[in-house]
Amino acid sequence: MSSPPHVVSSSGFLRLGYRFFRSLLLDKRYFWGLSGIVILGDTFLTQLVVHFIPYTEIDWETYMVHVNLYLNGERNYSEIVGPTGPLVYPAGHVHIHHLLHRITDGGRNIGLAQQIYGALYIASLVLVSCVYRQAGAPNWTVLLLPLSKRLHSIFVLRLFNDCWSAVLVPAAILAFQKASDDLGILIFSLALSVKMSALLYLPGILVVLFKRHGLAVTVRHLLVLAFTQIALARSFLVEDARAYLQNAFDLSRMFMYKWTVNWRFLDEQTFLSRSWARGLLLGHVTVLVAFGLFRWCRSDGGVAVVLRNGFRRPMLPATLSPVLVSADYVATVLMTSNLIGILFARSLHYQFYSWYFQQLPFLAQRTKYPLLLQLTILAGVEYAWNVFPSTSLSSGVLLASNSALLLGIWFGYAEGKPAI
Repeated sequence: MSSPPHVVSSSGFLRLGYRFFRSLLLDKRYFWGLSGIVILGDTFLTQLVVHFIPYTEIDWETYMVHVNLYLNGERNYSEIVGPTGPLVYPAGHVHIHHLLHRITDGGRNIGLAQQIYGALYIASLVLVSCVYRQAGAPNWTVLLLPLSKRLHSIFVLRLFNDCWSAVLVPAAILAFQKASDDLGILIFSLALSVKMSALLYLPGILVVLFKRHGLAVTVRHLLVLAFTQIALARSFLVEDARAYLQNAFDLSRMFMYKWTVNWRFLDEQTFLSRSWARGLLLGHVTVLVAFGLFRWCRSDGGVAVVLRNGFRRPMLPATLSPVLVSADYVATVLMTSNLIGILFARSLHYQFYSWYFQQLPFLAQRTKYPLLLQLTILAGVEYAWNVFPSTSLSSGVLLASNSALLLGIWFGYAEGKPAI
């Protein structure tokens, strides 16, 4: 006896729905379909956050005080001081907040500022989705991007300047993925002009440029980077170059123990000691060198081959084949370079989560861990960044999660996943 027509129709509808959702999650042709749903959904979620969760003043007022001093003619960085401290960001930060000062009535229109930062957050989501798409990440990965409570807070409830770098960096990565390296280095320079933390990407960028172009063009790109910084900071450099460089690019800056997210299980004396800082720097450099020697040049026959090609033929690419510097390779190397720096950072404040949260789902897939372990690592990182104030446990979980992720990349796909 045949099934009633309405039962057959219902069964067919379920099969159709299953195929549709499966395609949405796994079929690369539908990547932007799923991404569009995520972006629209997160736009709505961000508006809910803005309207129903109170804004918390932390650094925005200080940014505006700094700009007021700048508008009154002050160009000496050591004399630009606000309620929460001196101006310790490069010149691009000043220029961006000068514009925001004009748009938001001297910083008083917080609601408008939140909408600007909400748009900035969505822009970061779009750009990161583009990076994922170029690198061949599976569609479903974008479902993980809106899941951070802390990241929404950093953008629209705190208005931290880190957000501008968090948008410019994926734009630079996308340009490098598309081999638009002149554009990429300019955008990266803009990110660096907002937050010194963008320097964490520089080792990876040097590897990509050297392999793709050789020594001569890499040097040219470094000169562009330097001259862009000089051009943006010209008025401050003319007034007092030493004060500018000491404040904007102070590599020895000490952060307060009470605000740190990492290393909370150390006592304050050890945390602030110079020996601990030197140990972290040594660890940072050692791990970067290890990745450079044993991971990032394996497909070219080793780092010796790449260096020999680059120095013997400085006008030609150092890689054996341009195909080896793929969009996946670029994203993996640059994000790993950043992760190494974060792992060995002397102090991480809560807003610093914006430096890498949107990269974590991608990096987790550059390990060979089972999916459940990947998700556990991501959950561990999110947990640690949402404990306030941080504890020995939360800092330990953060260290373990970041370390496990980096080890997974080392033993996984440090040059990106092989093309199928």
